Amino acid sequence: MDQTNNSSGASGPSGPKKVNNVTVVVDRNLCIGAASCVAVAPKTFALDNEAKAIILDTATEDSLDTIMDAAKSCPVAAIIIHDDTGKQLFP
Repeated sequence: MDQTNNSSGASGPSGPKKVNNVTVVVDRNLCIGAASCVAVAPKTFALDNEAKAIILDTATEDSLDTIMDAAKSCPVAAIIIHDDTGKQLFP
């Protein structure tokens, strides 16, 4: 059975997801499944069955520095991070 996630208002597996004091989102249109984010922050990111990055519930176990390093490791800058005021921190 094919289930598509069309929930309005709720965040999907690729965010936006509040992690500590930042909001993380993966742009699924940009993500190419390189998995560099998974290598850098395995508690924060994993690849789903479409080989797209998703944000894990254990993301709060990684430090902001680790999550930022994971975002910076993405070859296509598909990971966007905002602070709690909405200011974009990366990219």
